[in-house]
Amino acid sequence: MDIHRVSNRNQMDYNIDSMEPKHGKMLPFQEDRVDSGLDSLKEDELVNDFEDMHVNRSEELTHEYEPWRSVVTDDGDTLLHLAIIHEATEHAFQMIKLSHKHPFLNAQNHQRQTALHLAVITEQPQLVERLLKAGSDPRLADDSGNTALHIACKKGSLACFGVITQNCQHHIASMASSPNYSGHNCLHLASIYGYISLVESLVRLGADINAQEQCSGRTSLHLAVDLQNPTLVRRLLELGADVNCLNYGGFTPYHLTYGRQSEEIRRQLYERTPQELRELPDSESDDSDMEDLDSSEDELYDDIKFGK
Repeated sequence: MDIHRVSNRNQMDYNIDSMEPKHGKMLPFQEDRVDSGLDSLKEDELVNDFEDMHVNRSEELTHEYEPWRSVVTDDGDTLLHLAIIHEATEHAFQMIKLSHKHPFLNAQNHQRQTALHLAVITEQPQLVERLLKAGSDPRLADDSGNTALHIACKKGSLACFGVITQNCQHHIASMASSPNYSGHNCLHLASIYGYISLVESLVRLGADINAQEQCSGRTSLHLAVDLQNPTLVRRLLELGADVNCLNYGGFTPYHLTYGRQSEEIRRQLYERTPQELRELPDSESDDSDMEDLDSSEDELYDDIKFGK
């Protein structure tokens, strides 16, 4: 996801005490504007937003209500969301410090992204750690059902993954196993995108290597065959993946090698798959089964985005 970087992001200028407009101008967030989160943020607009405000770093700002916490854009982004998006790190740190254990840290925009989601998306592990220690809830999901850990696995962010798992040990099992709205848990996402080190880390942390995604019952091993990733197939087998596991259509991972190009994957699975599980089920409909297996990737996996 491309994000405009603001070269003068350290010039954010807003007043946390009163949020009074300067020079008689209306507060920029009170004006009509159209943006949709990370995908369409306009650099010029946000530079102006920040330049029209002033951060007061006074240690006296510890009372419960702060006007700046209620400032929200048309897309539901708070000032903390915007500071993270534009990598205005010091300003984000200050807001986090002043909002320790405050619900403000878990505010969700219209895409249901929290500040923690955005810190992972923008790959800022230091912010991820500050947010978690200040009270951000790592279990909150965005409008795709992804927690911050799902996003780290999808992006292959080892640094953010490490920070989250180290700081959320009480929740790691449930977070790793919970599916997003496409039916994929963290291990499935790491497998789909081919992040073998994350696959290894998740299994080491206790993730079920044979967990089935909810769309068609594929395990990570099925997914690795689907995506023709022989290195991932080999590593999953070494980690104990079950070659006998059937998806909802009754297919083992070896069945998915039919009509596929990788002989290496076929050999790896052939040696480990019992004879009775090598033949395609329902021999009467072998032709239709093969036709399904040879369908375009878009038709088979409309819930997976191929490529990065």
